[in-house]
Amino acid sequence: MTAAVNLPDSVYLVGSIGLDNVDEIFHTVGQKIGQRLKRVPDGEVGPRRLWASFQYPLLRSSPFLRPDPAGAVRATSKFPLLVLAEGVTADEISFGELGYAREARASYQDLQAAKERGDLPEHVRLQVCMPTPYGVVYAFCAPQDVQEIEKAYEKAMIAEVKALCNAIPHEHLCIQWDFCHEMIALDGQPQDWFPRQGSSQAEIVARMQRICAPVPADVELGIHVCYGDFGAKHFIEPKDASRMVDVANDISKAVTRPITYIHFPVPVARTDREYFAPFKDLKLDPTTEIYLGVVHVADGVDGVIKRIETAREFVPQFGIATECGIARARKPDLVHRILDTYAGASRNSS
Repeated sequence: MTAAVNLPDSVYLVGSIGLDNVDEIFHTVGQKIGQRLKRVPDGEVGPRRLWASFQYPLLRSSPFLRPDPAGAVRATSKFPLLVLAEGVTADEISFGELGYAREARASYQDLQAAKERGDLPEHVRLQVCMPTPYGVVYAFCAPQDVQEIEKAYEKAMIAEVKALCNAIPHEHLCIQWDFCHEMIALDGQPQDWFPRQGSSQAEIVARMQRICAPVPADVELGIHVCYGDFGAKHFIEPKDASRMVDVANDISKAVTRPITYIHFPVPVARTDREYFAPFKDLKLDPTTEIYLGVVHVADGVDGVIKRIETAREFVPQFGIATECGIARARKPDLVHRILDTYAGASRNSS
């Protein structure tokens, strides 16, 4: 079946990969799909495997925050929600290093070593994936204080971006924002996972404008649009691509520097035209690459090709991806099967 299809030659790894260490990730990815990649994440190993949960210990240890005395907890993880500590005012909140720049510096050294070994091609950039400040604070802080805490956290995250760009050569770097909890809030379907304060589309787009602005023009910038991956399952399933398209158009209009790529998820059950049709209304800059999350191991290469063929009617040019990262709730043998599906549903143009 693959011989009759014009397969995409560009693939994208969302972020988490689910193997034991960075060297193993770079070697495995390089062997299976390396020439098809423009950028590669380090796989979010160790404490970053559970995405934004990497930041919960940092927030919990802050002298400016404390567990909500009312006993409120995060619905999924059961972590106690955090509020301002007694006697702390909003203008006192301050966070130091968040850890992302420090992790990325080590991963950049690993990437350079992988290139020297021949595991990855020289052109591949390090893709540093980070949750938005909203994605962290709205997950772990109580509704009454999220907006004040987020202001301080956003300042710290922008400092992380600057530290990244000072530590890693710009021609080797891509910074990605994981746009997840915002999308769930904006989708329009009922949800009670995240606070509603400050969650209008205009407010969320303004946040994206602020956190994208400090990324230098010669550093690539990507956005991973997401509906969550708790237990390897979306929080909610998008009814079609229309809300994502509307939000992406607004972000593209608001962000003043180039957006290198935007990734959109595609649920495994959706091979129908109705899901993909809204993509015809995308109004992105012509230089912005589009990646669609059509790769699912459940129905293998044939299922991916069905989604590719349907999507091409509405998005003539795109690369392929999974709908989210491939680490959480997944074992190494499944990770290898997913990477093999990537390879089978794409072509090596080099």
